[in-house]
Amino acid sequence: MLSFIVKRVGQSVLVLLVTGLVAFSMFTFVGDPIDNMLGQERTMEDVERLRAQLGLDKPFVVQYFRFLEQAAQGNFGISYRQGRPVAEILMERAPATLELAAVSGVLAIVMGIGLGVFTAIRRNGVAANLIMSISLIGVSLPTFLIGILLIYLFSVELGWLPSFGRGETVHIGGWSTGFLTESGLKALILPAITLGLYQMTLIMRLVRSEMLEVLRQDYIRFARARGLGDRVVNFRHALKNTMVPVITVIGLQLGSIIAFAIITETVFQWPGVGLLFINAIQFVDIPVMAAYLMLISVMFVAINLLVDILYAMIDPRLRAAS
Repeated sequence: MLSFIVKRVGQSVLVLLVTGLVAFSMFTFVGDPIDNMLGQERTMEDVERLRAQLGLDKPFVVQYFRFLEQAAQGNFGISYRQGRPVAEILMERAPATLELAAVSGVLAIVMGIGLGVFTAIRRNGVAANLIMSISLIGVSLPTFLIGILLIYLFSVELGWLPSFGRGETVHIGGWSTGFLTESGLKALILPAITLGLYQMTLIMRLVRSEMLEVLRQDYIRFARARGLGDRVVNFRHALKNTMVPVITVIGLQLGSIIAFAIITETVFQWPGVGLLFINAIQFVDIPVMAAYLMLISVMFVAINLLVDILYAMIDPRLRAAS
């Protein structure tokens, strides 16, 4: 097991290095931050001096490894736009994104598994067929369109929920949360549904298909022949074996929730790191963009690493195969 973990950790580090290199190299095509930082009356001396101060006069490889060295120490540089440490800006925005991702993830997992089991057990029922038909909306429509439709229905037409912002927040230490205020909870509903709907429908359909396959196995027939009740057969035997392949997909979807929260945050003007990244692109704020992509990569790779380890603990055959 130890060799398996060491191998997976090594692969994760390699993925992070390659991801960081690709992302950092893309910034050379975004634009020149000097154009946004200096006015039209700038001189060439001003340009060269600022470029030297920011380290942009160094070769690309030197800039990249300098960024990695500082990032390992928790220093992501100074924002070109705000003139503040990037780590400080990210800490201010991170609670909004993490709370949104956490609520969306819980919604996707709980509702996805629950509805998947229900539609598998009651596969010929009217309610199950209706749920499967409605689930096509979450799979087919893009996230931004779902968000716009929810805003139009619940904010514009019905006026029940806010259409943008995070609502009132409460600061607990260095963490700002909207869980403790009514406006914060209301503001969280639409973005959480928008972000988690696709993952929920994907998990639901996967759980349903896997459970239908498990219910056809011989050991399920033997369990029923022994006189075990439907509850014991469905939840103790069938669901347990259904979750083995589903765990991997759930891990990938949790990573996707964090990575693609940027779309939902843009639609709802949610003050998280995703919206910060969009604004950084507009102003060619390279330190913010680099820090955001590296943090997203770290979280995504960490989640997948944990899933691989958990999967290997559940199914020892993977350890032998690797």
